[in-house]
Amino acid sequence: MTDRRHADLRSAAFFDLDRTLMAGSSGFFWARAAFESGVISRRRLAVDGWQNVRFRLSGSTDAGTDAVRARVCAMIEGHEEKEFARLAPRVLAGVLPRIYPQMLDVAYGHQDAGRDVYIATAASQGLAELLAHVLAFDGGLGSKYELDADGVYTGREDGPFCYREGKAQRVQELAMAEGIDLSASYAYSDSESDLPLLRAVGHPVAVNPDVPLAKVAAQEGWEVLRFEQLGRKLKAGAAVGAAALVGTAGASAARSGRRGAR
Repeated sequence: MTDRRHADLRSAAFFDLDRTLMAGSSGFFWARAAFESGVISRRRLAVDGWQNVRFRLSGSTDAGTDAVRARVCAMIEGHEEKEFARLAPRVLAGVLPRIYPQMLDVAYGHQDAGRDVYIATAASQGLAELLAHVLAFDGGLGSKYELDADGVYTGREDGPFCYREGKAQRVQELAMAEGIDLSASYAYSDSESDLPLLRAVGHPVAVNPDVPLAKVAAQEGWEVLRFEQLGRKLKAGAAVGAAALVGTAGASAARSGRRGAR
């Protein structure tokens, strides 16, 4: 009976969002929309913009994620759900152009092979579901925030935060509810923080991995995909700048030599 029940299960593919499915952080586009709506200050937006650049270059940290968590809870407290739901079109306008086409090809390949495809992200449940709908995925898992009876955010989380063990828990709960065999499923992430999820599936894939995840992927023999270009562009720009400085210094030295020869 066990073998028959196992045969009835199906596989799925789970995609982290930030630095995996898209370049950079979706949170920055929430911040920009919140600024345009008067919810946060220009200074806060500038800080979030710089943090987005750092995130694209090196990935997330637990401390940084905890700080964002606390800030989001404080920001939404006392606001109606519909206020933030109305920001979604602006957020999508920023996020969609930054989706990696290569990752969409991977996701749709899974669907064509008969697997359901899900976004699994620390971003809000609303964004995960909306983006999954727009991208024609089968569903989205994100962080939930508590609402009171009047549809106003309390500033508290509702259920496990969809990060580290919390994300793996949400995926495992979905798998049990939907009859998904995780041992035959795939997960894609950029971060060491998603090791609980990556180790919960039979086919983990590191995408634009941070340094700790890259080390684990190499040790475990996991597949690695790289699409992030910002670091390479900055390195190339630095190389060009250095070459220009060397060239300028050489030309200056040559001129000095000619003057000395006279």
